[in-house]
Amino acid sequence: MAEPMPDPFETFRKLWGPLGMPVPGMSMPTLDPAEIEKRVNELKSVEAWLSLNLNMVKLSIQGLEVQRAALLAMKSATDSTVAAMQRASESTPGPAPDPAAPNAMAATNAMLWPWAAMQAAAGKKEGGGGAGKG
Repeated sequence: MAEPMPDPFETFRKLWGPLGMPVPGMSMPTLDPAEIEKRVNELKSVEAWLSLNLNMVKLSIQGLEVQRAALLAMKSATDSTVAAMQRASESTPGPAPDPAAPNAMAATNAMLWPWAAMQAAAGKKEGGGGAGKG
């Protein structure tokens, strides 16, 4: 009669048998295709989860980089505006603006021109209405 096929993993079993416990990372591979398919599917789901987390981390990094760039741009614009205002105030001789004047703040800060325009319009409206009554 024909001799049965020898088990290809018999050498590994003989080698690991005397140890009494499996060595980490050297577990006996399974011979069941269903078990292998189950492990492959589990690892694919772990890979998909890790890929999703990696993409979320990349998106967070990109968002923070955009935020940092916006803050640096605003700081740069503010610094250049302040420097330009200082150069303009140093180059124009004359009395310093009176802090009590309504447009003094707008004269020293070019960013407040809409506020100064609204205040001037409100002052004209109040002045014009008061002259008609009196």
